[in-house]
Amino acid sequence: MGKRGTARKLTRWCNIKALPGATRLLKHLRSNGVPTALASNSPRSNIEAKISCHQGWKESFSAIVGGDEVEKGKPSPDIFLEAAKRMNATPSNCLVIEDSLPGITAGKAAGMHVIAVPSIPKKTAEFSSADVVINSLLDVRPEKWGLPPFNDWIEDTLPIEPWFISGPVIKGFGRGSKVLGIPTANLPAENFSDVVSEYTSGVYFGWAGLSTRGTYKMVMSVGWNPYFDNTEKTVEPWLLHNFGEDFYGEELRLAIVGYIRPEANFPSLESLIERIQEDGRIAEKALDLPMYAKYKDSPYLRNTLQLGSTNDDSQAELNSK
Repeated sequence: MGKRGTARKLTRWCNIKALPGATRLLKHLRSNGVPTALASNSPRSNIEAKISCHQGWKESFSAIVGGDEVEKGKPSPDIFLEAAKRMNATPSNCLVIEDSLPGITAGKAAGMHVIAVPSIPKKTAEFSSADVVINSLLDVRPEKWGLPPFNDWIEDTLPIEPWFISGPVIKGFGRGSKVLGIPTANLPAENFSDVVSEYTSGVYFGWAGLSTRGTYKMVMSVGWNPYFDNTEKTVEPWLLHNFGEDFYGEELRLAIVGYIRPEANFPSLESLIERIQEDGRIAEKALDLPMYAKYKDSPYLRNTLQLGSTNDDSQAELNSK
């Protein structure tokens, strides 16, 4: 491949965003002196080119092993055993984080502990050979493996880089709301599927601005509704305010500022309602903290903006607070 082709490939790689929580996890392990290796079936040169797109990643790894440096790639254990060797680590003391079945098979064959983060939606059962299956890298709990815990959780919430979406309410305070006791508001997810696809499924929280009513505390579910065979993630905000009436068709603007928990299935409607109400209590309390409360005054929530986009002036005002 010529220089021009290589440059085009590097540009494509650098346009791919890291998985939510990846940079956070690497920074945490590095700051706590935990040796970390990157082992991939890709050629070593490709691996190094890809991680060069993310600041601080290359320095975070004690070892990098490419598929061209071992006899057999995944699902063979060779690549993980070589990584352990280069870190001077005993395989049984190593923890593998994988998103593919061949990788999980390789990690277990190497005698290592394996966390699976499935790259394929709704395929959790297929990854059951892993020690643990989690929803995303945001849900890694290092302390469960004898590693230093994260210290960035605040009042049972994880601050995230704020993101903003908006759209007309296509269902609000309907039958489901009366059962849950919380005004829900479905938005047309297809209008901002590109934005939502960048965020892991789970329960988030923040502020909701209704065009004719004001700004309210909000909890939001992002994910695949188990009652429908939908191929796209659904977005269901729950406004923590008792309106007592429908708000169909109103413009709803959301500022999502934190994460609470992964998407989960519940054995009964009662247990689902109990968990939703707990999510609401967590969000109510957290949104009174200055770090979250400041976004209530976001210009984004006061103005009608282009769907799924941020406003430079709005963001500038937020950053100055």
